[in-house]
Amino acid sequence: MVALRGRAYHHVMATTTASLAPSPLRQLRSRALAAGVVLAAFTAYSLWVVAGHGIFGFITLAFREPWAMQLLLDLVIACSFAIGWMAHDARKHGITLWPFVVATMLVGSIGPLGYLVWRGVRPTDATPRRA
Repeated sequence: MVALRGRAYHHVMATTTASLAPSPLRQLRSRALAAGVVLAAFTAYSLWVVAGHGIFGFITLAFREPWAMQLLLDLVIACSFAIGWMAHDARKHGITLWPFVVATMLVGSIGPLGYLVWRGVRPTDATPRRA
């Protein structure tokens, strides 16, 4: 009888806990919202910097300052990993990847942030594709 009660209690707790957890779609949309806020703020700041220092200002700074070159190389490495992750994820979810790869190569982190926003707000099918 005790074992039966334990199972019944476990079932009730598992059902109650599962109903309190946010759905995967809701979690995805909230992550997309957070990425959208970061995307908007970072894009605005990037445009301000480009307006003041030119589109290639970072390259002249990178050749002048070793820390700036280190940051530039670090950004290239991080964006390469982001492209790899996006390629895997886009295949899995049936998302067209090339606009985000081009954006990543041209404007850095804005590409992956845009991908996260798009992934969270686009219409989804019920079954994601396997990689």
